[in-house]
Order: sequence, then structure tokens, then C-alpha cells
Amino acid sequence: YLKISKLALAFAIIHSKPPGKSSKEYTEHLARTVSEQDFGWKWKVEVLEAEVLRLRQELLLNRISPRFCLENRKQDTSAETLLGWESINPTSYSSQLEDSGCDVCNDSAFDSLGIVSDFHQSELNVNTSKHWLEGVPPLNFCHTSKEQSLTAPVHFLQCLLEIRKLSERGILQADFSELENDSFTICSSVSQLLDGLTVFYNSPKFPAPNFLTEGVCVLISLITDTELSNRVLKKCFKKMEEFKKNLIQIILRTRSVNRFQALHSVSQTLGLLGRNNILRNSLISLLLSAVRQFAEQLLQAHQAQSVYDITQYENIFLLCIILEQLLQNETEESNISSSDFEEEKIKFLKNLDQVILHLSDEFPLFSLYLWRVSVLLNSGQMQ
Repeated sequence: YLKISKLALAFAIIHSKPPGKSSKEYTEHLARTVSEQDFGWKWKVEVLEAEVLRLRQELLLNRISPRFCLENRKQDTSAETLLGWESINPTSYSSQLEDSGCDVCNDSAFDSLGIVSDFHQSELNVNTSKHWLEGVPPLNFCHTSKEQSLTAPVHFLQCLLEIRKLSERGILQADFSELENDSFTICSSVSQLLDGLTVFYNSPKFPAPNFLTEGVCVLISLITDTELSNRVLKKCFKKMEEFKKNLIQIILRTRSVNRFQALHSVSQTLGLLGRNNILRNSLISLLLSAVRQFAEQLLQAHQAQSVYDITQYENIFLLCIILEQLLQNETEESNISSSDFEEEKIKFLKNLDQVILHLSDEFPLFSLYLWRVSVLLNSGQMQ
């Protein structure tokens, strides 16, 4: 049937081709026309899907808090950012314009895992005066460019977080059980946010655009809010796992000469995800796996006296620093169990002494990090 169809199509093209054009030229012309039409239809579908999601987001917010949406529609379209993100922004991107150099073991370059320790507390400094809705942006989510694709999920999740803060203070009533009834909308919004962040981390721009900064702020606010994170993460856990894996691979595979200033924000976001207990344990498991696999590859290359990937060797220290920080946080919280990453913990510690012994002369810094991680894994608080 397929052969007959192809033959019939060939005859149709030959008979219908205009004079002065060969069959090949006419075929290429038809292919371009169909391709352009197909692209146009795909774009229209994407626009319609975005509009449907926007309407579903508005409907969901209206179900959660009708008063919030009623007041929101009265606001001027030039309203400022919803939660005053500049005052709670955990990331200082101005430092990224500086020359990062190649000192991957410089702890000060990664102080970002510590400077946000008061991030959750600073989130609570939201103006709760009678004009609390003046800062709410309009629910306008339709954008076409990739750079603006983050705006839709960011604004929706900002509204959700604002409702959460205002309901917590008794300013308005909200029913967050509605999130259980519309998993599609919340999952689609979170997925858009994570996909948008992944795109920018793969091709970073400096200075970082404001909406990227807002996207990170919204994500961290979402996962550190107990009420919302418990409802959202169980619906989007697989997507969050995929996002964490993507960030780890971006760190390992980025090869640009001055890559460390770009990887700084990636590693910071990865570390901030560990502020959520559920995400932290699964993130530790992923990091243990990545570091262990690289250590095994490095040992094989060393024993065979073959070439190893120097770029990955430099980048692996970012993962080691994040892993060590997360494990330190883990040991400080005695109510947290390591059972969620027990399997990777066993794999990591197996034959680790022999690995360190063989690598210590040639790779002393990496061996030191392996040893420090093993000490944290074996500490009494982790049992």
C-alpha cells in the first residue's frame, strides 16, 4: 500500500508540475509549502493551548479564593511585581559578571548555599496594609517568545503564593483543597516553569534577566511553603526529579572556557532545592550516584593510564560541594532519615577506601572530597 501511494504521489507531481520547473524543484517547493503550513498550525495550537491553560489558571485561582480574583481584575495593568521579589531575592547575579577563573574549590564562590539561610523568613516580610492587592499583576499569560515563556507560570504561582500568605494572616479565605481537584493545571504550570529554567541554564545570558530571577524565587518559595509543597510535589514529583537530573547533567557537561560563572547559578538552584526534605533526600541520592560513577570512571582511566575528561573533573567539585552541604544539613536534623538514599549510600561506600587509595596521589583534592562525604555518610546522626 505504501509503495502504491508513493508511486501515485510521484505521478501526481509529474502531471501537475508547472512548466519551466523540474519534478525535483516542484517537489521541493511542495515540501516547503507543507512544512510552512505545518509550522503555522503548530504555532496556532501552542497559542490555543497557552490560552486554555491561562483560563484554567484563572478558574483555579477563582475557586481557591474568589475574592482575590475579583479584586485582582480591578487592578491596573501596570501593577508592580506581586510579592516584592527584589526584597527576597536569594541570588545576587551581579557577581556573575566577574571573571570566574578556574578555582573550583573556592568555597566563597559557593557561599550561595549559606546566604539564603534566612530566605524563608525574609519571605514573610510582605506588606499587609489595606492596599495589599495593589501589587498584584494582571493574569495575562499569553507570550510567544521563549524568553517570555517563564512569565505565565511565574505569575500564576506568584498569585498562588500571595493567596497563601494572605490567607495565613487571615486577610482573606482560601480553599487550597481545590489543588487536589485540578492536578493538570498545577502540573502544567510547574512543568512550564521547570522547562523554562532548564532552557536558560542550558544557554545562560548575563546579566540574568529579571524574570529568570523571579522564576527561581517562585520555585524556592513554592517548595519551602509546607502547605503548598505538600500538595504540589506529590503531583509533580517526577517532573522535579527530571529537573534535578537535568541540572546535574548541565553542571557535568558544560564545557565553555569561562563556564563557572554560568554554573554558579545552576549549582545554587540545585542546592536550594535541598531546602525541601523530600527533594533533599532524592537529590542526595542523585548526587551520590553522579559522584560515584565519575570516581569509577576516573579510577579506570587512571589504572589504564588513559585520558580522562578534565572538564568533568573540574565540574565534579561543584556537585561535591553541594552534596557535602546537603549531608551536613541532614546530620543536623536528627528527625530526618537517610533511608531514602540508603541504596546509593551503600553503593557509594562500597570499596571507597580502595578508590581513595588509588586516586589520592594523582587526584588528592577529589580524594579528599570523597573522604569528607564518606565521613558524613558514616556519622552517627545519619544512622
